[in-house]
Amino acid sequence: MAEAKAVRGVNEPAARRVEVAIKKATGPGDDKVHTWPHLVRVEFLCSIFIIVLLIVWSLLVDAPLEEPANPAKTPNPSKAPWYFLGLQEMLVFFDPWHAGVVLPSLIIVGLMVIPYIDINPKGNGYYTFSERKFELLTYFFGFHVLWVSLIVIGTFLRGPGWNWFWPWQKWDLHKVEAMTNIDLPYMIGIRDPNTAMIFGLTAVGGYFVVGTLAMYGWIRWMKGAEFMQRWGMPRFMTTSFLFLNMLSVLIKMLMRHAGNIKYILVTPYINF
Repeated sequence: MAEAKAVRGVNEPAARRVEVAIKKATGPGDDKVHTWPHLVRVEFLCSIFIIVLLIVWSLLVDAPLEEPANPAKTPNPSKAPWYFLGLQEMLVFFDPWHAGVVLPSLIIVGLMVIPYIDINPKGNGYYTFSERKFELLTYFFGFHVLWVSLIVIGTFLRGPGWNWFWPWQKWDLHKVEAMTNIDLPYMIGIRDPNTAMIFGLTAVGGYFVVGTLAMYGWIRWMKGAEFMQRWGMPRFMTTSFLFLNMLSVLIKMLMRHAGNIKYILVTPYINF
């Protein structure tokens, strides 16, 4: 013992030495590890890999630079920067006010209310799919399906005239697609503008009412009545409204591709 104390005194002062007993994990939380070096080291290696990948990519692929801007000649197709191509792609399917104002505003509001509507304590500090299925699937749907995929489509599949070109097809400047898109009320035989507006309001309102009821029943069946009571109706209604808006974007795009449906709600002021 005396020899051990002497060695400790030579190597390191006793006042600075902190000994921590090693124990096995016996309960929840005992198997956690420190951020440094376990997490930071992996993140650092990943960042180095991404930097090397971008450097190699920049050396092998030329930047898509064009001639200086000419106000007398508009390029075809005229594309926004890649981070705005998702919004530009949504302009094909939605009214400009909806694609350029309403949907981006809902994205910002949705990100702001996440701390308010998320009461799951199992996401504090760690994330597992088994404990947070709905949260992770919602994020995947909103970010990858409704944003990243639109950027990919706008970058690689939209050519002259904003027409759809598959990767193996050559961009044809003279390609013309017939404008066969029609509004849903007109498709089912409604010609009167007021009747068409009432039909659109009924369809859109019915979608949100039925969707909210279905979502409430599904969550209550999955989580139980105690969870719904603890979550609260304001949180549920906020979540339901935002989620149904996300789902409506995909439904509207599929309706345009499959049935050439332009708008569902048609008014003299706004279209949806």
